[in-house]
Amino acid sequence: MNVCVLGLWHLGSVTAACLAALGHRVVGLDADEGRIASLRSGAAPLFEPGLEELLRQGLASGQLRFTSAASEATAGADVLWVACDTAVTDEEPAQPHHVVAQVEQLIPALPPGTLVVVSSQLPVGSVRRLQQYAAKCRAADLTFACVPENLRLGSAVSDFLRPERLVVGLEREADGEELRNLLHCIPAPIEWMSLEAAEMTKHAINAFLAVSVTFANELARICEAVGADAKQVERGLKTDRRIGARAYLAPGAAFAGGTLARDVGLLNRTAGEHGIVVPLLSSILPSNAAHRLWTRDTLRALFADLSQTTIAMWGITYKPGTDTLRGSPAVELCDWLLEAGATIRVHDPIVSDLPPHWGAAVERCDSPVAAVRGAQALVLATAWPLYRTIAAEQLLEAAPRLAVLDPQRFLPHLAAADERLRYFAVGMPRKVP
Repeated sequence: MNVCVLGLWHLGSVTAACLAALGHRVVGLDADEGRIASLRSGAAPLFEPGLEELLRQGLASGQLRFTSAASEATAGADVLWVACDTAVTDEEPAQPHHVVAQVEQLIPALPPGTLVVVSSQLPVGSVRRLQQYAAKCRAADLTFACVPENLRLGSAVSDFLRPERLVVGLEREADGEELRNLLHCIPAPIEWMSLEAAEMTKHAINAFLAVSVTFANELARICEAVGADAKQVERGLKTDRRIGARAYLAPGAAFAGGTLARDVGLLNRTAGEHGIVVPLLSSILPSNAAHRLWTRDTLRALFADLSQTTIAMWGITYKPGTDTLRGSPAVELCDWLLEAGATIRVHDPIVSDLPPHWGAAVERCDSPVAAVRGAQALVLATAWPLYRTIAAEQLLEAAPRLAVLDPQRFLPHLAAADERLRYFAVGMPRKVP
């Protein structure tokens, strides 16, 4: 099939590369000329394992092209796949208007019978409104579908090509045949539903995950106070068959905004617009915001004057497997430590350029051990696998009496490695001198 993919940041570049790998003829469309030039050379707009290899393969085979010209991208298109990443502000509400506006501009020029697949994260009801806009533009012969994105940073290619299942929203059951033709190469069961149900499913999944994270972290803080180990409590929960081993109940860091916070906010606002009171949903973001202070609270308890303290930070990206710093708790923590006057040394295995606003105030080190040398505390901020290879002896040689703050308990081998090394994790009974 001939597919035009609109929007070529994370979601769109992965979607375009994967659809081309599945045998479709794909044209990626984006207004950013610099991004188009990079993609034409096979360079991804951000780091994502396996993405650049797929881009190069698609370009070499001729299955994949990129352009900023809408007329070129949509000519002969069987499918318009809307994959614009939805912008957020610092307060995390979704900003869907620019996505909707881009689609509306393309609708009048689409060939008759084009299938419009919306994967961008938009408020429930958005696809229906696009459908109504098409009718006003006398483009009522277009078919609309919702296939909510479910791509995680760091594993997006495998998420697209090998999902557990696909959620597909349609207006009419008869429209499903074209979707089957489009998705037949993806070996996953399809959950067919209405447009609104598919949009709502995406909101509901993220809200449920957010509830799970905040529940686990609230329990963990109580565990710290009463002397219980939250990891043992987690095991007790997950071995109950009503909950299950894959439940999102590991005590650890707060979720860092992004899609979870965005969908919780969308559901809260939608409920308010309809006069519905949602005490549970409305409590998630305040609880998560309070838990984001765990590392700060622990540092304050350990050190009376942070301006006399050197802090090592391992990892500064939003999560492992990506180079994005947007929404990164590590960057937020470093900003706070700078305000407190601390000396900061960071290591990240993939980030070479630190945030410009740090200037020379934060030192970037070439190795994890170099970052720790002479520090009083180490914060494990991003769980890169590399950090599990560092032994306690290496840390103590670089920094005797080091305090290790490991919110996600990613380095459990350090917990009992040496009594000189002080180890702190979310949900671990607290012993602060």
